[in-house]
Amino acid sequence: MDTKYAKACPSRTVMDVLANKWTLYVLGLLRQYDRPLRFTELRRGVEGVTQKSLTQVLRNLERDGLVSRTIYPTIPPRVEYALTDLGRDAGALTGAIADWSKANADRVHAARAAYDKRPD
Repeated sequence: MDTKYAKACPSRTVMDVLANKWTLYVLGLLRQYDRPLRFTELRRGVEGVTQKSLTQVLRNLERDGLVSRTIYPTIPPRVEYALTDLGRDAGALTGAIADWSKANADRVHAARAAYDKRPD
């Protein structure tokens, strides 16, 4: 049996981060604006994300080297998040998923509606 998806494969932890829906949106926003964004800008840009979820996603992205976090010594402290080179590479991939989703949303919704109308 092929073990490409083996539980112990190191890529699985990376995939877990990238497969998170909030990760896709955060990378997308940072890529779209192509500049550092503050936490509040990210939170406003990702409708429905909780403060806790966004904090966790940003920590994971920073830990994995996809996002940099810069703290400015002001009162109150100003914190900005930006894509790293690695994050830009990942953003290109997640951007392709977003583009595909936008282009095919109507087809997917039609398929869902057809499925939901099927008799049990």
